[in-house]
Amino acid sequence: MNTERRQDNLHKIVVLNPKGGCGKTTLATNLASYFAMRGPPPTLVDCDSGGYSMRWIDRRPADRPCVYGYADYEYSSPDHRHLNPWPGSKQLIVDLPAAMDSDRLISEVYDADSVLIPVVPSEIDVYSAAKFIAELLLVTQFDRRERKLAIVANRTRHYTKSYKMLMRFLTSLEIPIAAQLRDSQNYVHAAAQGIGICEMPHYKAAKDIEQFHALVTWLDGLRVPRLDELIAREFRRTTDIEIEATDLTEARA
Repeated sequence: MNTERRQDNLHKIVVLNPKGGCGKTTLATNLASYFAMRGPPPTLVDCDSGGYSMRWIDRRPADRPCVYGYADYEYSSPDHRHLNPWPGSKQLIVDLPAAMDSDRLISEVYDADSVLIPVVPSEIDVYSAAKFIAELLLVTQFDRRERKLAIVANRTRHYTKSYKMLMRFLTSLEIPIAAQLRDSQNYVHAAAQGIGICEMPHYKAAKDIEQFHALVTWLDGLRVPRLDELIAREFRRTTDIEIEATDLTEARA
């Protein structure tokens, strides 16, 4: 195993769930997008051989804030399993695959600062998550009082039976619910463009951005700029570019 010492100010965020289709990559890429907006560029590690996070980075427009990334599954040697960020990154976001053995699970989460488990509201997903969380707590010996482990209720629709079932299950775990993210096509549209929910026009994604801010608040406390401040800053930046382009066109005319 690579025993290179991690930088002290690094926040390692691991996103995992053994069941596919729960939104791990969506969560990881949106976190990468948010932290890229805040700066400096985060590092996104794709550990799933499907390569979905890497494809998102490949689609990312050149004019968007940078996200560093690499595919861990391309390394054949287990010596690379201790993941390292690009120099300068303050966040290392790890998108883990659905199926892992206990040894791999321990090696990936033992030095994590935050572990996020996305869960969607269906009976089979709730059952799978309950079993996995019990095993995770047993294998990793997480102390719930440290508050490094949290649930993200994903693709939720309020007032439905499945939502109520999910919330009953989550509140029974005595594990923080970092955020409740609604079932929104905005995440699909953002992924197709290689951007995050927070980079979409505010009038289109205001509700989703507000919900996502709850997750960032859990990860970072109140020490970070609010999402509305970041969006306002980004709006001013793009507006300035448009004004400069207009001035240049008028000057040429």
